Amino acid sequence: MTGTMNLTLLVWRQAGTSDKGRLVSYEARDISPDMSFLEMLDVVNEGLTQKGEEPIAFDHDCREGICGMCGAVVNGRAHGAEKGTTLCQLHMRHFSDGDVIYIEPWRSRAFPVVKDLVVDRSALDRIFMAGGYISVNTGQAPEANTIPVPPEKAETAMDAAACIGCGACVAACPNASAMLFVCAKVSQLAILPQGRPEAARRVLAMIRKMDEEKFGNCGNERECEAECPKEISISHIARANREYIKAVLGSREK
Repeated sequence: MTGTMNLTLLVWRQAGTSDKGRLVSYEARDISPDMSFLEMLDVVNEGLTQKGEEPIAFDHDCREGICGMCGAVVNGRAHGAEKGTTLCQLHMRHFSDGDVIYIEPWRSRAFPVVKDLVVDRSALDRIFMAGGYISVNTGQAPEANTIPVPPEKAETAMDAAACIGCGACVAACPNASAMLFVCAKVSQLAILPQGRPEAARRVLAMIRKMDEEKFGNCGNERECEAECPKEISISHIARANREYIKAVLGSREK
């Protein structure tokens, strides 16, 4: 695509958590197809600032698809319609001149709107902290081959660890479930021998915390897998379910 494009944006504006929100129409003019979606919003915000209007609030940090900070529902899809892409990696070449684009925040009771497109995703941090870390004695690093790990297990654990905690899985799920996030965090340690000693405590604590944070139940709809920018498989949900059942049965036997 060459040249520039003009777009109509319908953006969710909400002053605060307790305020009513609404969609507001803005014109995005002379947008380069090489811009990222966030750069397009920067241009719109620059124009709003020059006119003395309040700029659109949105989350961002690294703008390299690593940090998990960015996130919005674009035309009904978390991070937009491009597969395996965060919002900061979504480029305007995937849109056409004259398009109308709807931009909304993540929708979940566990993610209250802070302002406009910014939501409070600290519930995911609290779930992660509930799982804790691997307890090991500090000191000299162990020899690398002391605990051999099969390559396929290492690869699967790394696939789970790719989760950036952006919350797209929650935004995409009809029940606003955080199961893909939680189960990826469970899997990345449960698969490895170093994570096995505390696997039962970890999965029980994280599932319990997820329920406390008012996320919905998993309905196996697979929207989470389809919208995850890191393409994390729902096979991790199946693994974590097995870990949870084993942990519950084990706790009853004691």
